[in-house]
Amino acid sequence: MSDSKKIIATNGVITIRELTDSDLPKLTEYANNPKVAINLRDAFPNPYALEDAIRFKAAIDKQNPKTIFAIEFKGEYVGNISLSPGTDVYRKSAEIGYFIGEPFWNMGIMSKAVDLITEWGFKTLDIVRIYTGVFEFNKASQRVLEKCGFSKEAVLRKSICKYDLIYDEIRYAKLKE
Repeated sequence: MSDSKKIIATNGVITIRELTDSDLPKLTEYANNPKVAINLRDAFPNPYALEDAIRFKAAIDKQNPKTIFAIEFKGEYVGNISLSPGTDVYRKSAEIGYFIGEPFWNMGIMSKAVDLITEWGFKTLDIVRIYTGVFEFNKASQRVLEKCGFSKEAVLRKSICKYDLIYDEIRYAKLKE
């Protein structure tokens, strides 16, 4: 059980760091929210229990290199962010993913976290492109990406099935300058 906080990137207010055991109760609290789960892939448990958080951290602890991190705001855990490098012909790209607890929505935290991990990814990883897919109804995430300089590349029509309903996925990407 590790509780050290290895920092990946920080701007003094927002910090991207490794997830710690002490984050797990808050992770459980923030993740166990239907308003969060609706915007994430089905692999994300809903409802979300402490056992899910423990399994999630155990999986992260086995990663080498790590691709999933905690977001800290003013010293407090508020959510997760990931940057997962591709493989094979996609090895110069990485997929970004994130969520933040509802108490921290609309505070500009996620935009700053996306900027931090994007900058870190381009400097640290051997990649030229960071991309993601956003469900059509997740307007907040679309605004975050656009604010962070990501461009809308495509709309994959009727490509998402969430809670037995069919939606478009909007693909965003940012290229290394």
